Amino acid sequence: LFGNSYSDRSEFVFLGLTSSWDIRLLLLVFSSMFYMASRMANSLILLTVTSDPPLHSPMYFLLANLSFIDLGVSSVTSPKMIYDLFRKRKVISFGGCIAQIFFIHVIGGVEMVLLIAMAFDRYVAICKPLHYVTIMSPRMCILFLAVARTLGVSHSLFQLAFLVNLPFCGPNVLDSFYCDLPRLLRLACTNTYRLQFMVTVNSGFICVGTFFILLISYIFILFTVRKHSLGGPSKALSTLSAHITVVLLFFGPPVFVYTWPHPNSQMDKFLAIFDALLTPFLNPVVYTFRNKEMKAAIKRVCKQLVIYKKIS
Repeated sequence: LFGNSYSDRSEFVFLGLTSSWDIRLLLLVFSSMFYMASRMANSLILLTVTSDPPLHSPMYFLLANLSFIDLGVSSVTSPKMIYDLFRKRKVISFGGCIAQIFFIHVIGGVEMVLLIAMAFDRYVAICKPLHYVTIMSPRMCILFLAVARTLGVSHSLFQLAFLVNLPFCGPNVLDSFYCDLPRLLRLACTNTYRLQFMVTVNSGFICVGTFFILLISYIFILFTVRKHSLGGPSKALSTLSAHITVVLLFFGPPVFVYTWPHPNSQMDKFLAIFDALLTPFLNPVVYTFRNKEMKAAIKRVCKQLVIYKKIS
């Protein structure tokens, strides 16, 4: 679809994060550390939820899928960013650039739907506990997952459709460390102002709209708990605070980028690093350290792994 017939460019050049040797060394240490930590933490959550029977519930099914998506988040841009830190010429092929954009938007779309599903799960568990098993059935969980993947792929293909038939025959330098659609559109050998505006409005509307839907949902749940709970909302607050924290971590950077009237390149890079490295690491940390059941299950799985290793 995006072959050489639409572009005279076979590759693009990244300017990278910084020219300072000290900062690049610092970034190498911290980015490598957070990349490996996020992969280990999310893999541990996947293993724990899959192998521990007490966690075979809708809430943990959705959490495991969120961890799977976070593995993708940390893999789309981070490895190449780390690899390019000390390379003099940072290049990416045209196909690789398109692949990055595709997976960034697929993962973003899927994670948005998963966060909505997790909010709905908490709403049913807290506000309609007697109907929880009926409403949050395995069929409903599979439906949420199918909708998430379908919308993620559809959104990404819709974004990439803006690139069809655009010629790239001029400059091929991107002031970034990864491929993003707005910057790539600005390199086309034609006027793409309207396309850039449509892309920004599309992604911005989805991010801001979903963020406010989730925010309103959690406020509604908290008010419902406060009204009907005899023992006070402390337990519900403890449960929901993890979800609210993850929502803020995930939506903060994109909402800022798409609503800021005069985007700053360095600020965009900082937010992109936060999204690519810190968010996939903080998500499992937030959920595990604030969830006694998950921490107990992780301990059981780790003990089983130690016993298995000793036997083998």
